Amino acid sequence: MSRFLNDKDYFHGKSACTGVLLVNLGTPDAPDKPSLRRYLKEFLSDPRVVEIPRIVWYPILYGIILNKRPAASAEKYQSVWTADGSPLLAISLQQQKALQKEMEIRFSGPVKIELAMRYGNPSIASGLLKLKEAGARRILILPLYPQYCAATNATTFDKVFDELKRWRWMPELRLVNHYHDHPGYIEALASSVLEHWETQPRGQLLLMSFHGIPKRNLTLGDPYFCECHKTARLLAAELNLKPEEYRVTFQSRFGKAEWLQPYTDKTLQALPGQGIKQVDVICPGFAADCLETLEEIQVENREYFLHAGGENYHYIPALNTNTKHIHALADIIQQHTQGWPETAADWQESVQQQQAEQVLQRATDKGANK
Repeated sequence: MSRFLNDKDYFHGKSACTGVLLVNLGTPDAPDKPSLRRYLKEFLSDPRVVEIPRIVWYPILYGIILNKRPAASAEKYQSVWTADGSPLLAISLQQQKALQKEMEIRFSGPVKIELAMRYGNPSIASGLLKLKEAGARRILILPLYPQYCAATNATTFDKVFDELKRWRWMPELRLVNHYHDHPGYIEALASSVLEHWETQPRGQLLLMSFHGIPKRNLTLGDPYFCECHKTARLLAAELNLKPEEYRVTFQSRFGKAEWLQPYTDKTLQALPGQGIKQVDVICPGFAADCLETLEEIQVENREYFLHAGGENYHYIPALNTNTKHIHALADIIQQHTQGWPETAADWQESVQQQQAEQVLQRATDKGANK
């Protein structure tokens, strides 16, 4: 039995397509303890996520965390779970469908958009296999993390490479490293803020909360911190905000080590004492609403702020399936697939020409064999 994934159904002249794999972080299959344990085990076993020697980390992970945290996390997931299941998965599937329609309009040739999660389901392996079965000979990997981080973008690429090692016929591959300063992305963020301000009183401060990472990662050369701040500066400029009208903070810290600061929760607890009692919060690093936005930001941190004396707290939803967001992602796909046959305006003519040449070649071969 071959160790490689073969192409048994391949035949000469089989039609090909451009494939795009959208990848987000992941979600448990259900908001219960067993599902959370499986999910957290996969997530926290990733050496890109926890850069602690395994001999030190595994006793902590298996002896403490996986015995205590799943139950607590399950309760939080239950609070945001919907009739369609996990918010992150449901929204990501909607994004996939919207992008499929958009790219079919933009590309003259066939294109297939698939969705995968780095942890949990649908897996990266299953997403790549679907693209393979659809005839994708060229694949673009688009992690839905605007700001590059080794614990998100890099681990996505690791998993893709690990899977493709099993393929006999590897596809042409391109990777989207980041899009933190893409004009369409910044415009979509600004538009979401302005739309919110049209329906809700504008706060005294726009708090831009990004997911945190250990500070050590910054000193080791991870560009995430810098890219978060660039996104914030560009968004502030698009909104004509003064320096005192916005702040950048970092959320979701885990463990006892120092993470990127200032911390979102600590900042919100301190703002009322500084005279800021109306605040709007946006999370530019999240392409889709999930536990970290719907529960941590919209509920938990709101309580911190109000308990400290705050009066008005508004969370501005993630870009999700916002039309400008879908168009920005489509622009990024179009930019990174330039030169591939299916994206060319004359794709149909090229296919017809190839078919004519094949017919001619078969006729020539038949005549030569008489």
